[in-house]
Amino acid sequence: MVQRIVSSSLIINDRETSMALIELDHVTYRYESASGAVVTALDDLSLRIEEGEFVALVGANGSGKTTLARHLNALFIPSSGTVRVAGMDTREVQQHAAIRAMVGMVFQNPEDQLVAGVVEEDVAFGMENLGRPAEEIRQRVSEMLVEFDLWEARQRPPHLLSAGQMQRLALAGVLVMRPRVLVFDETTAMLDPAGRRKVMEIVRQLHAEGVTVVYVTHLMREAVQAQRMVVLSHGRVAADGTPEEIFARRGELRAWGLRPPLAALLAERLRKRLPELPEGILTGGRLMDALPVYGGIMALPAGEDEPFFPAAREAAVRVEELGHIYLRGTPLAHRALSGVSLEIGEGQSYGLAGGTGSGKSTLLQHMNGLLRPQEGRVWVGPHALHGSQPDLQAVRRRAGLVFQSPEYQLFETYVGDEIAFGPRQLGWDRARVRESVAWAMEMVGLSFAAYKDRLTFGLSGGERKKVTLASLLAMRPAVLLLDEPVAGLDPLARADLLGRLRQLRGEGVTLVMTSHQMEDLGELVEGLSVLKKGRDALRGPARWVLAQDADLREAGLEAPLPCQVAARLRERGWPLGEGLMSEDELVAAVDAALAGGV
Repeated sequence: MVQRIVSSSLIINDRETSMALIELDHVTYRYESASGAVVTALDDLSLRIEEGEFVALVGANGSGKTTLARHLNALFIPSSGTVRVAGMDTREVQQHAAIRAMVGMVFQNPEDQLVAGVVEEDVAFGMENLGRPAEEIRQRVSEMLVEFDLWEARQRPPHLLSAGQMQRLALAGVLVMRPRVLVFDETTAMLDPAGRRKVMEIVRQLHAEGVTVVYVTHLMREAVQAQRMVVLSHGRVAADGTPEEIFARRGELRAWGLRPPLAALLAERLRKRLPELPEGILTGGRLMDALPVYGGIMALPAGEDEPFFPAAREAAVRVEELGHIYLRGTPLAHRALSGVSLEIGEGQSYGLAGGTGSGKSTLLQHMNGLLRPQEGRVWVGPHALHGSQPDLQAVRRRAGLVFQSPEYQLFETYVGDEIAFGPRQLGWDRARVRESVAWAMEMVGLSFAAYKDRLTFGLSGGERKKVTLASLLAMRPAVLLLDEPVAGLDPLARADLLGRLRQLRGEGVTLVMTSHQMEDLGELVEGLSVLKKGRDALRGPARWVLAQDADLREAGLEAPLPCQVAARLRERGWPLGEGLMSEDELVAAVDAALAGGV
């Protein structure tokens, strides 16, 4: 039995006498997979959402979150049970237009809902279908373009936007219609920290205005901002309550594919040393506000003012003054890179960070010849890509690229054939191919026996990412290029994949990854470049770059939370050095300060 308290009324077995705005009553949803097997995505699920609530839906990959979300505006119809929105039954086709006008949805993959050939036309599309007056459409479309920083791109084709810009465009196209209910399905997965903050500000504002918000997310720091959390597991409601109630159930979180927010974990460890910290801290803001003033003897450790790289290794990738213009020579020309330079040593792990549209993916795609230099020079090992006849086959054998969206790389029917495709193209014999495929699958955490005959179309998002990674590892590349490798993964899957990448780094593979998640970069990379509007903004050792919080914020990013907490403690007199990137480093520094101040 699921129990929760909302507005001081007890709800038992998800039933209440009054009608909720959204009611799911014993909903089961089944579908036939590509293999012909019947999959139960929702299993006898009951849930009530009151008007004006802000509800976060969380759970592991494959737990049923997106399936549930798509029932709320009649995109999916239950196999059994009922879904009612403001009393309208989603099984009644004649009600669908009214339901969809009331319930707006922003999908996880923004390309699924971009329909027009020009950005501003895409924002206007929904209002035009509703028959709104032309002047109202123009005014509200302009407001949305400015609000979501798309004004300069308003005449650009959507397919030329970055993934983050596409996500902002999809969000603008829904919000412009001012629906009564808003469903967000992993809407911030492709956004930089500044973009995520903007979306959360808008969500809180809409909620304050009475809009009902259903927010699907893997980011626990976003989920804690909801007034209510619903945890799904295997298509059922596993837990339902306030964020404080959910995260108090530590013994069950892992089984649900969840972890507490980093702020909560950090606060718990610091509270053992600083008992004045209050209990129940879930957000970084509350933790920062609660940090105490230092009471010991001040003795600041020496810090480095200038970035310093260790002795150079042989270059795996070298970029000099790289520039790139999309649609060059046309009225829609857009400069993506200008004068970018970097050098990545063999066996080094290197990060590319920056706001959405800053040029990270464009830069990464130059490193395996998917894009050719228009300006400047690029080398991958000994191979020059800026010459008239580069050896692209040799470059791509040396440097493999994993795209941000794994579905763009999957084309075989079976997992084993997908991973074996590259080695077969290299002419390897059957035994060597099988050995390499088994090794690659083991490296990414996929059982060879269990997965080699699985259909690629039936994989979860996290499994698809692992298969695309394994398909490149099977060819034993010297350089692995990863575009947002953990975007869209649940907390445990994210931690697992980062651990696999650390293992690859330990085996000497050169890793280059883009990410908006600065904590991920802090855990994994040695060197880091930050891009802003296609130009170098910061470049150096990750420990130094991630300590430059003001510069990072100007680029639409933010330092990892341990760096931010250390900076706030320094402001309050604590003798802590800079560049504390992890929980362990911060806690050790606090211990040292306490020991020195006694």
